[in-house]
Amino acid sequence: MLLAMAIAPYRATRLQDEDVSTEVGEGLDEWAAGKILVKPPDQLELTEAELKEEFTRILTANNPHAPQNIVRYSFKERTYKPISYVDQMAIHFSLNGNMILKDSDEGRRQNARLSIEDSTIISEETEIKDEEREEEAEEAGTAEVAEAAEAEEPPPLRPKERKLANQFNFIERASKTLNNPLRDRACQSEPTPCKNFSATANQWEIYDAYVEELQKMEKSKEKEKPRAHIAKKEEKRRGRKSTSLESQSDDITKVSKAAKIMERMVNQNTFDDIAQDFKYFEDASDEYRDQQGTLLPLWKFQYDKTKRLAVTAISWNPKYKDLFAVGYGSYDFMKQSRGMLLLYTMKNPSFPEYIFSSESGIMCLDIHNAHPHLVAVGFYDGNVAIYNLKKPSSQPSYKSSAKSGKHTDPVWQVKWQKDDMDNNLNFFSVSSDGRIVSWTLVKNELVHTDVIKLSVEGTTMQGPEGLQLQTLGCGTSFDFHKKIDYLFLVGTEEGKIYKCSKCYSSQFLDVFEAHHMAVDAVSWNPYHTKVFISCSSDWTVKIWDHTIKTPMFIYDLNSAVGDVAWSPYSSTVFAAVTTDGKAHVFDLSVNKYEAICTQVVVAKKKNKITHVQFNPVYPVVIIGDDRGHVTCLKLSPNLRRMPKQPAVQLAAPDKVLHNGSEGI
Repeated sequence: MLLAMAIAPYRATRLQDEDVSTEVGEGLDEWAAGKILVKPPDQLELTEAELKEEFTRILTANNPHAPQNIVRYSFKERTYKPISYVDQMAIHFSLNGNMILKDSDEGRRQNARLSIEDSTIISEETEIKDEEREEEAEEAGTAEVAEAAEAEEPPPLRPKERKLANQFNFIERASKTLNNPLRDRACQSEPTPCKNFSATANQWEIYDAYVEELQKMEKSKEKEKPRAHIAKKEEKRRGRKSTSLESQSDDITKVSKAAKIMERMVNQNTFDDIAQDFKYFEDASDEYRDQQGTLLPLWKFQYDKTKRLAVTAISWNPKYKDLFAVGYGSYDFMKQSRGMLLLYTMKNPSFPEYIFSSESGIMCLDIHNAHPHLVAVGFYDGNVAIYNLKKPSSQPSYKSSAKSGKHTDPVWQVKWQKDDMDNNLNFFSVSSDGRIVSWTLVKNELVHTDVIKLSVEGTTMQGPEGLQLQTLGCGTSFDFHKKIDYLFLVGTEEGKIYKCSKCYSSQFLDVFEAHHMAVDAVSWNPYHTKVFISCSSDWTVKIWDHTIKTPMFIYDLNSAVGDVAWSPYSSTVFAAVTTDGKAHVFDLSVNKYEAICTQVVVAKKKNKITHVQFNPVYPVVIIGDDRGHVTCLKLSPNLRRMPKQPAVQLAAPDKVLHNGSEGI
């Protein structure tokens, strides 16, 4: 009975649970039935194999934001090249710690310092407490209290906790620099002497001056008189004019020297950084350039009145090493105009020291070695002249004329030579008319002598009435041997180089088929007696031995070569300039195949370099262009190396240089 009563409620609860479970199961079916997969109409239908295909994706440590197109300049190949290696590391957080090891020297020093401070603090606290106890014993007035206090042992005192200093608080760390003491320096100069000048001008004085001027004009209009009297009067007038001009210029000359010194001082202060570079700067990067060199631009010399003229000639003064002469003209033969002769000094780059103007363009110049105040000049109209720097006149002291045998074509080069047998000054000139002329200064007059005529072989023409007409070559440049006085070379427009002698006026010693275009410059080596160099508009520079018909070295510079010059300090170094605005420096002892320095000197495309010259003492070169500018550049240490001394001099005497170094 009791068992049946117990089972009945169990069954009831079980049935109730089953009903609930059936209801829940039905609800799940309804939820699953209501969830239908919805696909967009344009979804791509994939097969079962495509759905099961696996795609592996590899995670790398590469930074997706790292740039992949970084380029750097390669000094070896002289181009910009992309970098293959890119740094992929990205730093998100960095913190510099300030922890040190206990066993290190710094840790031991800090522990010792902290223990010493703690011991001092404990000793001070114990002394204070002993004093307080003694005071209490005295107030009580009993010796027992004092004895008890002495008998009691003081409890061990804990060291006072010290607040740690914040090591990131940089305000607590300070330093003080030592200030240099200020000093005052003063100097006292003597006052310059001054003079007071005063004068008055009224209407009567002005009237008297006009009356005197009218009387002079009336006297000049007198009737004709004998030529002797007229000549005497003209001489008197010139004397009076010169005296008046001299009186006016006396006041200027007194101040001119002081003004020139002040101008140089101001320019030295203005261009102080350039002067420091000229004197002291040495390019330290030459050690890493593999024997390559550079040119450091220093001063730029220009004058307002020569902006439309080209630099046609440059020459250093043999006595004053900072002074050089520049000739101005035009290489555009359809636009010929005036010319100018300027002399600059490196002490004053802003304004020329001497200024001379001419009616015809100056094409060449040369300064006398023994008389550095005499400058020989060749003009475009065929004349030659001599300027004397000691005379204040702006006109040449001596000048040729049609009567004295001037050239009929432009004079391309002039060269001073040794004095003749009568100690008369003389120089040579070469022109496009095919004549090499010797000019001698005899009794204040230029006397000419034709040395040689550049006749071209195989060009004899039959003239009228059976005359034989021979075509003359056009000379463009020449140079005299440094040791053999009678020997000289002549370059022509046809590209030939003639080896000539002063002793033979009708025959050449030798003919070199040198270039395909005009020979712009030819120059003997200053140390090696057999070697000379030539350059041409056919883009080439050639080095010759005058005993051999073929060149020893040929260099193609990819542009017309305007000028070439040997260096004064080494037999193996020379410089050449091209019309594309570049300067090339070669050193045959370092590299026999290409230049050790190629640098753009003129930035503008239309500007061309015309001439280059080495300074005889300082490590600088000056370069002129066709815009009238002269640029001074300093040679880096790799460009001015001295040749190595030979170990044993077994070579022939003509293979040993003047300074004891090796031959070319």
